[in-house]
Amino acid sequence: MHDTGADLTAHLDLTKATRPGREIQRVNVDFPVDLLDAIDREAKRIGVSRQAFIKLRLADTLTSSR
Repeated sequence: MHDTGADLTAHLDLTKATRPGREIQRVNVDFPVDLLDAIDREAKRIGVSRQAFIKLRLADTLTSSR
């Protein structure tokens, strides 16, 4: 099936999938309320969660500063 390019998703257990080199470490960060309000507005505008927005902006910033 793989060699023909068939969709194998139905045969995978994605709940146990991992991305090597992308282990998760939970962190807590305190933000001023007005900054959180601005983050929430922008996240809603682009249709992502607060967490996804923060990750996107941090990744963009780190990538552009290299």
